[in-house]
Amino acid sequence: MFYCFDGFRIEVRSRAHSPPHFHMIGSDFHALIDLRTLQVIRGTYTRRSLAEVVAWASGQTEALMAEWRRPNERG
Repeated sequence: MFYCFDGFRIEVRSRAHSPPHFHMIGSDFHALIDLRTLQVIRGTYTRRSLAEVVAWASGQTEALMAEWRRPNERG
């Protein structure tokens, strides 16, 4: 699953490792963002893109977590 922004995209990937996270990918950056805290786990990013994603994701955490759990939680 992915979401597009102006100049970058968000991806929730299957077979991902813990902690639950999404990828923020631009032409010159790639960062992993923790779904629970919305903090950068690792990677590079621009301040503008991080601010935009955190503002957006703060209203989407339940949906993003459900999307991450669907293919990644081991039952």
